[in-house]
Amino acid sequence: MSQLHHKVRSLSAVAAVPVGIAAAFALRVPAASAAPAATAHAAGISTLTAASQQQRLASIRRPVPARLRAYRWAARQKGHPYVYGGTGPGFDCSGLVMEAYRHAGIRLPRTTEQMLASRKLVRIRHPRMGDLAFYGSGHVELFRRWGYTFGAHDYGTRVGLVHYGYGWKPSAFYRVR
Repeated sequence: MSQLHHKVRSLSAVAAVPVGIAAAFALRVPAASAAPAATAHAAGISTLTAASQQQRLASIRRPVPARLRAYRWAARQKGHPYVYGGTGPGFDCSGLVMEAYRHAGIRLPRTTEQMLASRKLVRIRHPRMGDLAFYGSGHVELFRRWGYTFGAHDYGTRVGLVHYGYGWKPSAFYRVR
């Protein structure tokens, strides 16, 4: 194609765009006659929007697992003192876990040993937040994330996040059915 032919073609394309825009404005419908159509269109859009919002909310609103409800309740007890045999407002390790799961709708036995013997627990290898972390057979806390549990740790401490490490770490993790 010659340079002249190419130049004419590109100039005609540039001229066609403003002509198309002008035509669009020239064919616009007056606002008074467009109002009923716009209202009907808006009503249709709002109906579609409401339906899609309901679908979106239905997909978002999944039931919160009991382990997370238990953890959230226990987290609100942060700062309460350790009390041997306590089930609130002061807690010992198993008392806090028992009460947390009771508030989540699951009844667990009172002591750590009884919890380990319970048929409601299933041993797991990859715990999630709110699962049970046992330190031997005498201590239990709620798993937070690797390296941390949440619970009533020991005499003179307050309920809270516990960092575990080399000398002190959970020996087993369980999920409550």
